[in-house]
Amino acid sequence: MNSLRNFYFLRAGVAFVWVALAFLSASAPMPVAGVLLVLYPLWDAVANVIDARRNGGLQANPGQKFNALTSVITAVCMAIAVTLRGNAGGVLVFGIWALLAGLFQLAVGIRRRKLGGQVFMMISGAQSALAGVVFCIQAFHVAPGIAQLAPYAAFGGVYFLLSGLWLTFKKSSVAPAQ
Repeated sequence: MNSLRNFYFLRAGVAFVWVALAFLSASAPMPVAGVLLVLYPLWDAVANVIDARRNGGLQANPGQKFNALTSVITAVCMAIAVTLRGNAGGVLVFGIWALLAGLFQLAVGIRRRKLGGQVFMMISGAQSALAGVVFCIQAFHVAPGIAQLAPYAAFGGVYFLLSGLWLTFKKSSVAPAQ
């Protein structure tokens, strides 16, 4: 349980760092935002592999396996989309990825619900899927910049933080055996 709690805190921290970098680079040239757009799903892939390995491996965790694979493919597609179509292409790929990753996260949260703290992961997954649809629609109109995508990552960080705190206080509220 400590491993999962610490992992959630790590995911929250990385999300908050990404958000800060997104806001700091809001006026930077597109290549900087493009790199951040590629790094976000790439980190998600690494995080899913780490989490799955700590919980029985990728074969025992098909939701995380497919999420990691989707995120790696997204990082590659993101690099291509940003290069060929700029911000709008990046936002479209980001939206498709947010939709798929959200659905996978929702499935993993449902599967792990007995561990506690998973309600936040389920809400985060559902919200991610919904945000993905919105990003896809926006990509065909006025695509948001990196700073407008940052709240998506911030909410994800908050949900990971809340899940980590839930597991912290759930564990400490159990009376020690005598």
